[in-house]
Amino acid sequence: MICQDRVVLITGAGTGIGRAHALAFAAAGAKVVVNDLGTSGRGVGSSGGPADKVVSAIESAGGEALANGADVADWDEAGALVAATLERFGRLDVVVNNAGILRDRMFVSSTCDEWDAVMRVHLRGHYCVARHAGAYWRGEAKAGRMPDARIINTSSGAGLQGSVGQSAYAAAKGGIASLTLVQAAELGRYGVTANAIAPAARTRMTEGPFAARMKPPEQGFDVYHPANVSPLVVWLGSSASRAVSGRVFEVWGGLVQLSDGWRPGPSIDKGARWAPEELSAAVAGLLAEAAPPAPVYGT
Repeated sequence: MICQDRVVLITGAGTGIGRAHALAFAAAGAKVVVNDLGTSGRGVGSSGGPADKVVSAIESAGGEALANGADVADWDEAGALVAATLERFGRLDVVVNNAGILRDRMFVSSTCDEWDAVMRVHLRGHYCVARHAGAYWRGEAKAGRMPDARIINTSSGAGLQGSVGQSAYAAAKGGIASLTLVQAAELGRYGVTANAIAPAARTRMTEGPFAARMKPPEQGFDVYHPANVSPLVVWLGSSASRAVSGRVFEVWGGLVQLSDGWRPGPSIDKGARWAPEELSAAVAGLLAEAAPPAPVYGT
């Protein structure tokens, strides 16, 4: 099996895409840490139930799993999560950062508390868990035990292209894509790759704004089933992906697509300081040469 005996820590693994990842990794032979705080889609409340149910499903199928209810955005709890993984399984090979919440609001109606809550779970949560894992992998590499390790982050089309009514979520997911590039550049020397996915699937986070689009079909292929995303994540978590790092993949249904991100486009260099009045024609020329931007979701 492609991930036989690899130890995989997945955040937000109690429901939706995270749950699908946990079951898919277990089916591929991995030992899985199912982390989930058990909150609502808006990040309210907590419960060990979702993580426990996923662990029970894995164990019933003959796999090994550990339930964990750490708050991934709390520095100490994230460290304890990594420590618990090492204590139970003796190693850590893969971190899948998946946990997230929504506080959707049009930009001029949004609040600082909503902004901070989304940034905390998505960006800080991605940081804290991977930072503790990265320290462990660096220590292993320096001790002569070079890891074959993976960070798999969860961005979004909203982060790559923007999404109306989701300014905080889009900003956080764009930050995650950039964080992935830095992790790939810095951690490769320690045997760690870092990649991100931008999935589209039917979950608690999409059943509101995109419910009509993601409604299950009466028959045929269910394009937006969460389990469609997981095969790519399992492959990225395997040894087969060791040559792939610093990439962002959009994935849904049967589609796997590389996202190129920001690249230098058309340019003009006067060789001297511009006068503001000159720039109307200069910028018009640049825009005429450039490919049009991808439309923002919801426009």
